[in-house]
Amino acid sequence: MSTIAAIATPPATGGISVIRISGEKAFDIAAAVFKPAGNKTIAEMKGYTAAYGNIYGGEGKERLDDGVLLVFRAPHSYTGEDVAELTCHGGVLITRRVLRACLDAGARLAEAGEFTRRALMAGKMTLTQAEAVADIINSKSDQFLKCAAAQLDGALYQKISGIKQTILDLATEISAWIDYPDELDSFEISSKIGQLAECRLKIKLLLESFDVGQALRDGISAAIVGKPNVGKSTLMNLLVGCERSIVTDIEGTTTDIVEENVILGGALLRIADCAGIRETDNPVERIGVIKMEKRLEHSQLVFAVFDYSRPLEAEDYKLIEKLKGRNVLCVINKLDLDNKLDMAYLAAKFGKVVEISANDPKSLKLLNEAVGKLINPEKLDISAGFIANERQRAAAVRAETAIEAAIDGINKGVTLDAAGVMLEAALDSLMELTGENVSDEIIDQVFKKFCVGK
Repeated sequence: MSTIAAIATPPATGGISVIRISGEKAFDIAAAVFKPAGNKTIAEMKGYTAAYGNIYGGEGKERLDDGVLLVFRAPHSYTGEDVAELTCHGGVLITRRVLRACLDAGARLAEAGEFTRRALMAGKMTLTQAEAVADIINSKSDQFLKCAAAQLDGALYQKISGIKQTILDLATEISAWIDYPDELDSFEISSKIGQLAECRLKIKLLLESFDVGQALRDGISAAIVGKPNVGKSTLMNLLVGCERSIVTDIEGTTTDIVEENVILGGALLRIADCAGIRETDNPVERIGVIKMEKRLEHSQLVFAVFDYSRPLEAEDYKLIEKLKGRNVLCVINKLDLDNKLDMAYLAAKFGKVVEISANDPKSLKLLNEAVGKLINPEKLDISAGFIANERQRAAAVRAETAIEAAIDGINKGVTLDAAGVMLEAALDSLMELTGENVSDEIIDQVFKKFCVGK
């Protein structure tokens, strides 16, 4: 297998950059571009050690930079191969020149995710753990980062392995009884339905974690709605931490959707400041209201804003009616003014109410706590593992369907052969989920999502 190299740090100016080399000639290539200070050679360096020295290009004739070399000897490395990591100063140009020196010395430029793919091939991790690596890199919220870290520790793999072992034991019993009926005690497959039902339930619970996991990864779609001048744009600016939306006393200032990503309640929200709900003859504002209604239809969380200093009006009642059955946080704004709002009515309609003054930065803490209780990201049991992507979800659905078919077939009196085939189908799907039985095409799709240096 060829020796590969790539920049392992982001392509931007920083304190340091890392160029990673992996493969059987990793140390030869490192020796061609890096000269340790003193008399020590790279060949003499033990694994998990570092050396300071100079980095050279142009066939070892041109000094490029000084830096540090880290040595990881097979199989005790990320990829399971010999790995050398060169640390140089973090300029974009110098980093590229050090990489070019490694390539000129015999390395091949790594493909996207190839280091992690080699770790997978070497048995250093499972496919679900490899996917967790990408999730850790791309995490945008603390909660999803914790979930991805648990996946990397093998939470999902271990959960699926337990289910798989139960089905495998049952399939083995069926196969043995079919092959040697005279040598084994009588086999009553109907007595195994309870075990299969438990396996089906475990998969079902994992599938239920998919939507929560997706929301934590990609962000929860949220909308700020209310009649004009209740403080929607001021609330948006409070959440974002800067003046993102225009704030004036003129009604209808927001005529388009303003969207930003914010971390609130432990989760990533893709939050939109929408046009105020009202009847208007202004064609531009009317387009904004139509966009607001469309966004509202697809929002997973709605901030319904009401003005503490104004009584409920027709627009408010229209909004309350529109929000029936939705996941809503009622935000009562302008608490610093005199009260004219029917607070009891709103509390009865929404249940979840937070009282703030969007001009006061202290209100952010109240909103953070209220959103955290509402979306409750903690309900995703990190230690139990979760279905992290569509590939895993599709495999889990096939496994659940196969187990359901086996239970139904057993209840209807199908032959042991038929029941065994259904259980084999469930096993195939579970092994596809974990990566133990998966095509090269699927693996290719997984690693296309990786950066080159990982």
